[in-house]
Amino acid sequence: MTLYPATPAARDRFVLDRRPSREVLDPWRSQGLLVENERSADGTIAHVATLFLTGRECRWRCVMCDLWRYTTEADTPPRAIPAQLADARRALDDARQTVNQLKLYNASSFFDPLAVPESDYDAVAEQSTGLARLIVESHPSLIGTRTSRLLEALARHAPAPQLEVAMGLETAHPTALERLNKRMTIDAFLEAAERLASLNVALRVFLLVYPPFVASDEQDDWLCRSVDLAFSAGATAVSLIPTRGGNGALETVADEGFFREPRLLDLERSLTLALNRAPSSGRVFADLWNLDRFSDCSHCLDERRAHLHAANLEQRVPEPVDCAHCRPSVRSHGS
Repeated sequence: MTLYPATPAARDRFVLDRRPSREVLDPWRSQGLLVENERSADGTIAHVATLFLTGRECRWRCVMCDLWRYTTEADTPPRAIPAQLADARRALDDARQTVNQLKLYNASSFFDPLAVPESDYDAVAEQSTGLARLIVESHPSLIGTRTSRLLEALARHAPAPQLEVAMGLETAHPTALERLNKRMTIDAFLEAAERLASLNVALRVFLLVYPPFVASDEQDDWLCRSVDLAFSAGATAVSLIPTRGGNGALETVADEGFFREPRLLDLERSLTLALNRAPSSGRVFADLWNLDRFSDCSHCLDERRAHLHAANLEQRVPEPVDCAHCRPSVRSHGS
């Protein structure tokens, strides 16, 4: 018997019923700050800070998402987001780390007023002065009026950074996208991308590696189609995110045969496929967070991580790793 529901409302309940317990978080403290290098569109290497904000959880219940763990059930209080940003900027100054790009990732949508109050836009803009680029994330359906208001706030605090919005397309497979419970169509994604382009806002796209509801022997083909769609929509960067289990809902989906968590070899192959399809002006990045989760061999993990990191920076196909310990599994995996 298939347990996965057919309607969005029932899928919401399916996801919520399978969540493990959540930690109560302080909305005045962020979830962490990460500084790393990233290749820019012009080929230079940017020093990028990613601030993982704490705020109201996403209003959508995507079956693959576990980011709700880093959010609050209550609305984000006014001034809490600027306070988290101010703490981060002070930490960067104290560590004498100079960054020229900033990602504000709130495990939700920046343009959801319950997650980031509009009254905070000016304070965010003021603390972003002098940066070359400010990157926020949003569900495509929220691209519109509040995007324009953030741009207006940034313009009031010159020199303003270039605004970039990261949107999750996840997959171009229409049936899988519908079943993810993201409540978004491909047409809706393309319309949001057009709105960003009309506002001169850069677009970054998140794609899943091994999304559920896509047959194993079709994963590579649909990844390529997804990469093509993202760049045709105007993306300047595509980030490949390995689909992670652990949220309860995906475990049930996996038990029904609709999901297999990718392995490190799958991520390497996906990056190779995507880089070979990217236009010369586009960039493709493999997400390297928690990479050991997807590794089947501890002996070559560090080397594989280093090769993926180099591929991200240099925008070239990752060098192959010949590991004597996992070579048999490599051969069987590719068969």
